[in-house]
Amino acid sequence: MMQTDTAPLPQTDSTPLPQREFTSRSGRRLTFTALGFGTAPLGNLYRAIDNAQALQTLQAAWASGVRYFDTAPLYGLGVAETRLGAYLRERPREQYLLSTKIGRLLQRCAPGEREGIGKFFEVPSRRVVYDYSYDGVMRSLDASFERLGLDRVDIVLCHDIDRFTHGSAEASAQRTREFLDGGVRALTGLRSQGVVAAIGIGVNEWQVSETVARHSDVDLFLLAGRYTLLEQESLDSFMPLVQRQGMGVIVGGPFNSGILATGARPGAFYNYDPAPPAILQRVAAIERVCAAHGVALRDAALQFPLRHPAMVCVLPGGISPDEVRGNAASLSHPIPPALWQQLVHEGLLRADAPLLR
Repeated sequence: MMQTDTAPLPQTDSTPLPQREFTSRSGRRLTFTALGFGTAPLGNLYRAIDNAQALQTLQAAWASGVRYFDTAPLYGLGVAETRLGAYLRERPREQYLLSTKIGRLLQRCAPGEREGIGKFFEVPSRRVVYDYSYDGVMRSLDASFERLGLDRVDIVLCHDIDRFTHGSAEASAQRTREFLDGGVRALTGLRSQGVVAAIGIGVNEWQVSETVARHSDVDLFLLAGRYTLLEQESLDSFMPLVQRQGMGVIVGGPFNSGILATGARPGAFYNYDPAPPAILQRVAAIERVCAAHGVALRDAALQFPLRHPAMVCVLPGGISPDEVRGNAASLSHPIPPALWQQLVHEGLLRADAPLLR
């Protein structure tokens, strides 16, 4: 349950990345690369890519040393799982970690009724049925195994029981209770049977993560966008709780939908929408501090979350080989401690954020 930095594992065809060790409640030891790969872009998110580009992007991730891959049925309504599985079937199974998610069952439907119109492009016509029950977990995982074409996954995460997805605090609470009453029992059973090594949730909000941490015995939280260079509110209670309970955190969305990669330019995105003026101003201020220390904003954004001892991995997406290689390079660029100190001094970073690791 304790995470530590270790020396990079030797690779035969890639550049080594730092490793993070995590031991799950089942006693299984998982070795994460500090940089993972999120596969939503491989599901034709925002624009379609062909199979050749998807393959090249995965090859670039592997060659950069990435050995943790995350996917979900939602991403391209099965396309991402299918593409990722086809690639990973050609790699030695003991050399990588794989997570997928439960909570959405995919059903065939008419093209005009499918999920994600305007968000996912050139994907199968499927509607989503939310199901976080015991049976829903088992059905979802069976379908994921078929799309992946693999014999096992290492980590299974409950997907999107937050307000962002379900529209209200009441709806989120109902879905969370459904998961705690049934889905957790299914995942815990799979973990105890050795079918999976670790279990957890993947959401956009730390508050629901805290609820699950207090009422279940999960291992990991994939928290998207809520512990970043721009946001550290989760330090109030969630992050300390995770540390006390020996749980781990994977940070998704380290660029907050793009603005921490592009900078405060017109049209920059924050939380999937155009950034409001207050966010643009704050990012511009952070960017000025980074520039004063000769550091690119995206480098600081990618490295900052990993300084917290509960973090096992940072998980940006990537739609092209260049993006993937850029993320790997960002992880290795040195950042002077004075940069973090100035951000704290100017009120742009919380003083209680761990900065040395």
